[in-house]
Amino acid sequence: YQKSGIRKMVKKTKLLHKISEPLAQIENVLPLVESPLKRNKLGTIIPAKGSKKARVAFFTGCISDALLNRTNRLSIELLTVAGCEVIIPKLQNCCGALHAHQGMIEGAKELAKQNISAFEESECQYYINNAGGCGALLKEYKDFMKHDEEWAERAERFSRASRDISEVLVEFGPLPFIKQWNGVITYQDSCHLRNVQSVHEQPRKLLKSVPGADFVELPGSDKCCASGGIYNLLHFEESMKILDEKMEILKETKAATVVTTNPGCLLQMRLGIERAGCSGQVQGVHLVDILAEACGIS
Repeated sequence: YQKSGIRKMVKKTKLLHKISEPLAQIENVLPLVESPLKRNKLGTIIPAKGSKKARVAFFTGCISDALLNRTNRLSIELLTVAGCEVIIPKLQNCCGALHAHQGMIEGAKELAKQNISAFEESECQYYINNAGGCGALLKEYKDFMKHDEEWAERAERFSRASRDISEVLVEFGPLPFIKQWNGVITYQDSCHLRNVQSVHEQPRKLLKSVPGADFVELPGSDKCCASGGIYNLLHFEESMKILDEKMEILKETKAATVVTTNPGCLLQMRLGIERAGCSGQVQGVHLVDILAEACGIS
């Protein structure tokens, strides 16, 4: 879509605006997708750089692997410089979050079983993800399977091993930063990461450790950005009202960079920046992207 020229045609004709204004606005902030040649393939083992501290398995996710493949690649490279040998289980699948959110629990359970089996085969200490929404459901596999005699114990082990990448980078850090970051940074929590996985201090600790960065807390960062899966498509006006109010607060921080940890949140924050007329002055990035840049990883 991006490379063929179709995107240019769609923008020129404003075709999406005629079909769906919410979809057109989201499309406007889609990241540029890297060439598939740069992606780490499923089944790959990437060695640790320097002293090996742990063996971990990486969960690629669906939307992350499609839209944020560069962030996935940088995640793996950060893990290796932190001393992790990284395995990308070949038979992993969708986490099942979208199914579970729509009440399709049996479908989510089937995907969970496939992932549990795939990651067990890796024999890794931790199962790492970089998407708050995916990670939340991976943590909840134990709840899905607690009444299933065959899978309950396996699901419990899987959920215990699941970690957000920020947790592991703090545990095995410090990261080998080599570049200074100029400007004010703030952070918007992913609801799923903060409220389901109970991870909120680690991303902040990592951002505060970036050389030259001036970290400022975003008031109300624990409140939803109103992305919420496809809430911003189905309930566009309500979502944009919440987002626009958050952007007014963001302006007060004087931040040039707003960081988050979930694909949906990231696209929503970028959309908010566009709507607030702050493009070129403020950027929205994933936590991994800023850490990788400060480590000289591109």
